[in-house]
Amino acid sequence: MNVAALRALLEPVLSDRGLELDDLVVVGAGSRSVLRITVDGDGPKGRGPLLDDVADATRAVSDALDESDLTGTQPYVLEVGSRGVGTPLVKPAHWRRNTGRLVAVTRTDGTKVTGRIAGATDADATLTVDGEPVAVAFGDVKRAVVQVELNRAPDLELDDDIADEE
Repeated sequence: MNVAALRALLEPVLSDRGLELDDLVVVGAGSRSVLRITVDGDGPKGRGPLLDDVADATRAVSDALDESDLTGTQPYVLEVGSRGVGTPLVKPAHWRRNTGRLVAVTRTDGTKVTGRIAGATDADATLTVDGEPVAVAFGDVKRAVVQVELNRAPDLELDDDIADEE
């Protein structure tokens, strides 16, 4: 399957739903292929797509693939999902959508810093580390991953499930 042609087909379909094509991978699996599509977007609260958004995107992507001849007659399995919590932050939008979350950063010089994302621009992010702001230029980031916090105190502004209860 031609990945560039698949991207050209799917990007407008997702864009119509307020989503972005974050990643597209085609993997051979015996006599069939697996199309792994990762979507991203701001979602209703600027924190990423909701499960319903991904479900809607899955149906739209499936319909678009059925209507095109890009998959040919070869059978395939379609997997559509959102970025996982362990997926590295690469684009400024990834940082912005994770404002308030704890992130572990490895800089290109090998130094590491862990802090809460206070904000992000197109060029850098500001982390709060031990109560102090620390600027992290995206060009200096080798890898950045959100850290899972099981015992974090709730934040009324950032936690979707708490804000929705009020």
